[in-house]
Amino acid sequence: MSWISGLDRLLAEGVGELSGRRYGLLAHGASLTAGLVPAHLALAAAGAPPAALFGPEHGFYGVEQDMVAAADQRDPWTGVPIRSLYGDDAASLAPEPAAFESLDLLLVDLQDVGTRFYTYAATGVWAAEAALAAGCDVWVLDRPNPLGGEVVEGNLRRDGFDSFVGAFATPVRHGLTVGELVRLEARRRGWDAVGLTVWEAAGWSPADGWAGGRAWVATSPNLPTLDVALIYPGGCLIEGTEYSEGRGTTRPFRLVGGPGVDPRALADALAGRRLPGLSFVPTWFRPQFQKHAGALCGGVETVVVDERAVDATRWGCELLWALAEVDPAGFAWREKPYEFVADRPAIDLLAGCEDLRRAIDGRDRAALDAWIASWPAEEAAFRAEAEPVLLYPRESW
Repeated sequence: MSWISGLDRLLAEGVGELSGRRYGLLAHGASLTAGLVPAHLALAAAGAPPAALFGPEHGFYGVEQDMVAAADQRDPWTGVPIRSLYGDDAASLAPEPAAFESLDLLLVDLQDVGTRFYTYAATGVWAAEAALAAGCDVWVLDRPNPLGGEVVEGNLRRDGFDSFVGAFATPVRHGLTVGELVRLEARRRGWDAVGLTVWEAAGWSPADGWAGGRAWVATSPNLPTLDVALIYPGGCLIEGTEYSEGRGTTRPFRLVGGPGVDPRALADALAGRRLPGLSFVPTWFRPQFQKHAGALCGGVETVVVDERAVDATRWGCELLWALAEVDPAGFAWREKPYEFVADRPAIDLLAGCEDLRRAIDGRDRAALDAWIASWPAEEAAFRAEAEPVLLYPRESW
């Protein structure tokens, strides 16, 4: 049986509860009904049009590339105003309560990809917090975590390393839905959550991941397919370097490399690490925009051969180690500001600590292995903390 999203449940069971309410909708291009109708159009067709729309990073329609400001605009189909929650400075990321003062309800419908770096959950939590402070009710229209809810991978983000790509102290692959993350942060932050409701995704099992008959629709410009979402917890670490993560190609995150990389050496180094569920094809590619635009890059294409076996977080760390090993002269960390943060290296924001960068800079394999070996204890601590907010039964947690 196919699962039913919180949006579809609201349309089937509770759209009448929107009658007479002035509400806003925080959504994006993958906020669709089972019939692939955009959320705001489906709600309007049901006789309950939103009074305002809000868009996260990449914009309400998923048009903009990463770290490109999305402008306020009007929806061309309905004329409803759209407020961007991703502008050209850090202040734009967390709305003030005044943004919701003309409303009495905020609906949050954001398809997440189960990874700490992915910014939609941060936008959803921060908007919910501001809306509740303004006296609005908040309904989270939940959706499955496409990586599933059984597996947790990676270290906890440490204090002092918080950012838009590390808004919450979770492992890299956290195993929660947006609804569960909102409940977790409500608990941590001590919200008065009387007005907070999560419309659960019916019929979804955390053991199933994305299974259940739904087509995958790109959640953002560079996550076009499910296999890319599966490797994203590791692939995104390349954003902390000067190597291309495949943006500007048709295979973002699957392709990684740079002008000085020997494809066969990199593929052999990764194959030697025996990373489950993945294979590595030596290749060449030419990005059309972003890093190394127009330049011929050597690298690898990562291919998912067993999605249930993939440990993408470890793969990302091993990928960085292999790049430093086969291209020592070309290896470099990103130094430019990253998601409006200039006082910490981008790789530290992504890793949630300094351990990964220090181990690779020092070519200290023992330190890297020790850091990876420390993850299970932090994963267990997170599981224990998150247990009270879980909405979907786990076979193992």
